[in-house]
Amino acid sequence: MSEHHDAPKVHEPHAIHEEHTEGPHDPKEINPKMSSDIAYWAKEFGVTGDQLHEAIRVHGTHVEKVRAALNQHKST
Repeated sequence: MSEHHDAPKVHEPHAIHEEHTEGPHDPKEINPKMSSDIAYWAKEFGVTGDQLHEAIRVHGTHVEKVRAALNQHKST
């Protein structure tokens, strides 16, 4: 039974991953394969995840290019 007491330690690496939800993995590039990056940047830009994915598809993953594209889209 003592083996089961050690089981929660297996989940500890997830705590490290969860820290990334407070900020981007890379402040200059958006990784569209990381759900934490999509969640962070979508909230940062005030758009949905789908809108962010579309902007990344058209403009690339560089944060400033995506920001400019989304800001331009909001202005029109």
